[in-house]
Order: sequence, then structure tokens, then C-alpha cells
Amino acid sequence: MKIFSSLYEWTLKWAKHKFAPVILAVLTFAESVFFPIPPDVLLAPMVLANRKKAWFYASLTTVSSVIGGVVGYYLGFWMFEPLIQPLITEFGYQERFNTAISWFEQWGVWVVFLAGFSPIPYKLFTVSAGFLHMLFWPFLLASAVGRGLRFFLVAGIIYYGGETMEQKLRQWIDTIGWVIVVLIVIAYFLLSN
Repeated sequence: MKIFSSLYEWTLKWAKHKFAPVILAVLTFAESVFFPIPPDVLLAPMVLANRKKAWFYASLTTVSSVIGGVVGYYLGFWMFEPLIQPLITEFGYQERFNTAISWFEQWGVWVVFLAGFSPIPYKLFTVSAGFLHMLFWPFLLASAVGRGLRFFLVAGIIYYGGETMEQKLRQWIDTIGWVIVVLIVIAYFLLSN
């Protein structure tokens, strides 16, 4: 079944759209606060579509993400009780939130860096940092470095991989897509039990 090939082609088409940078910035900002889809999904095809703008796209993604992280931080700082806690409870994230809190207690600001760099949900840690009243400047620095490294790494891999990477991705996109779906299902069942 070639579901992911058509989705990949659709994403590449959008990556070439004149408003793609705006869409990337909005998606990235939203992902840092509440949206579940990581910006890498649009960043990578945009770099593939226009390699000359790779570093601009990585910078735009980093800045938008950090600004979204700051909004998440202040939501946790000022609006935790009336707004965030009910949402955490409603969406069943209490256990994950508690895990984030314990990680903060154990590793401090390094958790923000790790969440910024890795696929761990960054938004959960921005809100947690605000809730715990973490010092703002270390939070901002860890966010900027973690997110910057991640997005520049993605852009760099695509930039230097170029056409060879695009051809390989086209060849393997359906297999990669189905492997990711299976991993998500397995992770869901492991985390829900």
C-alpha cells in the first residue's frame, strides 16, 4: 500500500508553496505549545525542495520553536492551575507530567535541552519548567541550543544528502512510514499499560 508515497509527494508540493515558510513557523510555534506534529515533517521536505534556504529554514524553525517554548513556559508559570492542569487531566497526561517533574528534579535544565533536541514532547517540558518556576534564562538558553542543534542537524543532513537522499527517501518512504506506524502502536500499548 503506497499511502506514504502520496503523502510524501503532497508534503513536497506544500514545501514548495510560497507560504511554506509561514506555515513552517506557525506549525513550529504551535508544536512547542500544544500541537502533536513535529516541525521536522515540514522542515525536511522544505530543505529538499530548496537546499539554498536550508539554514534559513533551520533558523526560522529554531526561533519559532523557542518563542513557542517561551509561551509554554509562561502558561505553566501563570496559568497552570486554571488552564493547564485541567487539560493534562482531560487528555490523560498526568503520569507523563509527573515523569517530567521527576526528571526536572533529577537533571534540572538538562531536561529542557534533551527535550529540545530529542523526539521527547518538548511542550510538556516547557510547561513543566514554567510550573516549577525554573529560572527563565537557563530555560531559554537550553531551549535555543537544544532546538537549534536538532533543526540544524535535520537541515544539514538533508542539505548534504541532497538528491541522493531524496531518491533513497522516495524509494523507502512507504517502508519507513509503516515501520513508524508499527513503532507508534507498540509504544502506545507499552505506555498505556
